[in-house]
Amino acid sequence: MDTPTKNEVLRATARSVEAHRRDILDANRADVAVCDPSDRALYDRLKVDDSKVDGMIAALEQVAALPDPVGQVRYRYERPDGLLVEDRTAPFGTVLIIYESRPDVTIEAAAIAFKAGNRILLKGGKEAHRTNRVLVQCWHEALEAAGCTTEWVQYLEFDRAQTQDFLRRPDRPLDLIVPRGGARLIAFVKAHATCPVLVSGRGNNFAFVHRAADWSKVVPVVLNAKTHKISACNALDKVLVDAQLPGLKERLAELVHALEAAGVEVWVDACVQALFPERGWPLVPDEQMWYEEFLAMKIVIGLADDTDDAIARINRYSGGHSVTILTEDEAAARRFMDAIDAAAVYHNASTRFTDGGQFGLGAELAISTDKLHHRGPLGLQHLVTNKWYVFGNGHTRS
Repeated sequence: MDTPTKNEVLRATARSVEAHRRDILDANRADVAVCDPSDRALYDRLKVDDSKVDGMIAALEQVAALPDPVGQVRYRYERPDGLLVEDRTAPFGTVLIIYESRPDVTIEAAAIAFKAGNRILLKGGKEAHRTNRVLVQCWHEALEAAGCTTEWVQYLEFDRAQTQDFLRRPDRPLDLIVPRGGARLIAFVKAHATCPVLVSGRGNNFAFVHRAADWSKVVPVVLNAKTHKISACNALDKVLVDAQLPGLKERLAELVHALEAAGVEVWVDACVQALFPERGWPLVPDEQMWYEEFLAMKIVIGLADDTDDAIARINRYSGGHSVTILTEDEAAARRFMDAIDAAAVYHNASTRFTDGGQFGLGAELAISTDKLHHRGPLGLQHLVTNKWYVFGNGHTRS
């Protein structure tokens, strides 16, 4: 499919989403009605309102406006004998996106994969199936209006057993799978897939409050990273505070008070508890909690002996997603950022910015914690592979 046709399909899909706005919201209300309201993270991911519909439309229009990533020359070499060698970007082929409860993925992630020249298979969670059906209808209306087959975007209404069988024995060529969800979904896909899987990894993101932190920045950044959107993989779960922070006890009390006032359940390590034996804050029960991604109004606060201790513990326990340091010491920040093994590292900023749109990529397919073939927000320019083109004139190798 050529670039003008791809862009017209994307813009037509945006128009169709607008035309079906009421249908999308009605279908989503039916999905939300059977959702467990106590599962706040699930509810947050599942619910679609006018703002989310606006976001889907904006993502489609943004992707349509971006340069086509297919066919770009990455490398060019002309040999002395005239043989011309080029490395060009190329589509993967067919991309399967498996996701849980996020109807906006049906539009935004598919838009990225589509603009990159791929056919898309969508396997959404059963909790959002009514909403997803309407959104896929928008895709199909746009494809048909452009004279294209609806096979470019297909929705798989499989149960768990059917999905497992499809992963093991796909009935069509399958070139890449991107699971969007929790650790259980990712493990399920990796256990059964027979083609490459690009992992959209778990969060369990850390903040380190260095001894040279500007305290006026610390509380706002931690609150934003924790409470802005608890269902997001870039939300904050752990805070390590430098034991040499001036006014340590008062600062810790202020931070915990601010978190609790915002409705966050605060757990502490033994070092913090020893400073406040009278407070009764719950103690981290075992090492396993340090590995957990909460996706809830819950956070752990602990003490680090120094920067090296913080680096070692974060690299051991974090999901390799997003980590921030709060400090006015530029050298300490740089050393910390270089040493942390994560897809995104921050200095004096909330981890909530780890997002394709916030990074200027437009919509994103996922945030990868893999190191091959891409790491971090997976934008349009990353959803291509490469192909070598060699042009000769009867050349033979001697």
